[in-house]
Amino acid sequence: MSSFSYILENGAVIDGSGFPMTKSDVGISGDVIKSVGSTRLGNAVRKIDIAGKIIIPGIIDITNHSDTHWTLFSQPEQQSLVSQGITTVLGGVCGSSLAPLVDQTAIRAIQKWTDISEININWRTQEEFFTELGKHNFGVNYGTLVGHGTLRRGIAGDAMRPLEKSELESMKLLLKRSLDEGALGLSFNLSSSHGGHAPQDEIIHLARVVGEAKKLIVIHLRNEGKRLLSSVVEAINIARSSGAAVQISHFKAIGRRAWHDFDKAITMIKRARNQEKLDISFDVFPYLRTGSLLYTFLPEWMLEGGKESILDLLKSQEKRKVVTESIKDLTLHYDNIVIASAHKDRSSVGKSIAAIADDSGLSTEEVLINILSVNGLGVTIFNKTLLSKHVMAAAKEPYSLFGSDGVGGNPDVRKGNLTHPRSYGSTARYISRLVKKNNILSWEEAVKKMTSMPAERIGFAGSRGLVKEGYAADLVVIDPAELEDLATYSDPFVFSKGIDYVFVNGELEYEKGTATGVLAGKILRQG
Repeated sequence: MSSFSYILENGAVIDGSGFPMTKSDVGISGDVIKSVGSTRLGNAVRKIDIAGKIIIPGIIDITNHSDTHWTLFSQPEQQSLVSQGITTVLGGVCGSSLAPLVDQTAIRAIQKWTDISEININWRTQEEFFTELGKHNFGVNYGTLVGHGTLRRGIAGDAMRPLEKSELESMKLLLKRSLDEGALGLSFNLSSSHGGHAPQDEIIHLARVVGEAKKLIVIHLRNEGKRLLSSVVEAINIARSSGAAVQISHFKAIGRRAWHDFDKAITMIKRARNQEKLDISFDVFPYLRTGSLLYTFLPEWMLEGGKESILDLLKSQEKRKVVTESIKDLTLHYDNIVIASAHKDRSSVGKSIAAIADDSGLSTEEVLINILSVNGLGVTIFNKTLLSKHVMAAAKEPYSLFGSDGVGGNPDVRKGNLTHPRSYGSTARYISRLVKKNNILSWEEAVKKMTSMPAERIGFAGSRGLVKEGYAADLVVIDPAELEDLATYSDPFVFSKGIDYVFVNGELEYEKGTATGVLAGKILRQG
C-alpha cells in the first residue's frame, strides 16, 4: 500500500501542459508529486476532499519585485503571493538585482524602492548571495537574474558614459561568473538612467554572454509610450544579435500616443518569431493602471547624474522653472495619477496629484516636484494609461505569459503606503477576466501561461510547472465558481476568493484564507 503525506481526492486536474482537464486524485510524498490518478489504495497523513475544485501547478511569476523591494527578507512569508497561488518568483528583473555587487555602492540600484540604509550587505558575488539566501526561510521558491543596472553601477558608479573597453570586459566576466554560479539570466531596464545610457555595443556584448550560456534575457523596454515601436525593434535586435531567448517584461502601450501602435508592435514580434525564428515573447499583468515611479516624468537630461544630482537640480529655482515647463509639455492627466507610496512624507498617499493641487493652491507640476523633493525621489504612483482590449489581445497571443509585476508582502505590514492590487489579486484577476468573464482563453491555456511556459522559460522544465509524477509538489487548489480578486487600488491588502489550498514543495502554506506559517520555498539556481 502506498503512503502519502497528502492526498487530494475527487478533484479535476489541469496539469499545465495544455492537455484538457481530467478527473484525478493527486498524491504528495515529501516534496514531490508521487501519484496523479487513483490513490484509493493509498493512505495519507491527511486526505482532502476537493470535489468540484481544480488542481493546477503552482504559479510561476516571471516578473516579480519582492527582492529589490526587500520584502523577500522583511516579509519572507510572502503571503500576498502565496495566497493567490504563486509558488515561484523570478527576481532581478527590470535591470536591478541584489547580486553581484562590485562594491557596497552597487546596492543603490534598489534605492528607488527601499531604504538601503536599513540593509546589511554581507555578500558581493552571486555565490555569496545564494549562501546568504540559504540562511533564510521563504514562503516562495526564488530564482534571480543579474541586473544590468546593478552591474553597471558597480563598474561606473553614477556616471552616464560609454564604458572603457576594460570596464566592459570586467562586466562580461562578472556576468559570466554570475551565470556560472546559478543566476538564471540577465535583465535590462532600457528606460532607466543606467540602461538608457548604455550604448548598443555594450548591450549586445553582454547579451551574447547570455546567449552563449543558453539562458534568458529579460527586457524592460526603452519606451512603452510614443516610442513603443522603436523599443520593440531594439528588443528584437537584441534577440537577433545574441542568439538568446528574450522576454519583454510587462508588455503594454502606455498612453494615447502609443495606443495606435500596439497592433503594429504585436505584428513585429510575430514576424520575428515566425519568419526569423527568434525566441522572443512577453508577459502581461491584467490591470489598466500601471505602478511606476513618479520621477520618470522628469526630463531625460535631469536623470544623467543620478539621484543626488537630480535632487540638487530640483532645489534650484531656475532649474525648477525649466522642469515645470518640460512636465507641462507631457500633457499628463493628473486626476489619474495617484500617489501609491512615499519614502518619507506619506500625507499624499492615496490622493491624486490633481486633488493635492486643488487643496494646496499650487500647480500640478509644482506638486509633482515638491513630492519628489520631500521624499528623495522615492515615490510610486498608480497611473491609468492602458486599454482593456490591449491587455486581452496581448494575453491571447500563444507565446505570451502571465507576470504579476508585483511585490510580495503580508497584509498586516502596511507602513502607511499602498501597494498595487496586482500584488494580491493578479492571478485571480487574470483567470476571472480572461477565462471566466471574456472567454479570451480556456482554463487550460491560461494555466499553461502561468505554469509550464514560465518554468521552461527560466530553465526548470522537467522539474516544475506541471502536475506530473516526480515533479516538485507546488500545487494550487482552486474553486472555479468562487475565484475572484478582491484587492482594489484604495484597499489592495485583500486576499482573493477561490484559492483554497496552496502547497509549496509539498508543504501546505495556505488553507482557505489563512497562511499556515510554514515557509517551504527553495532557492532555484542553474549553473
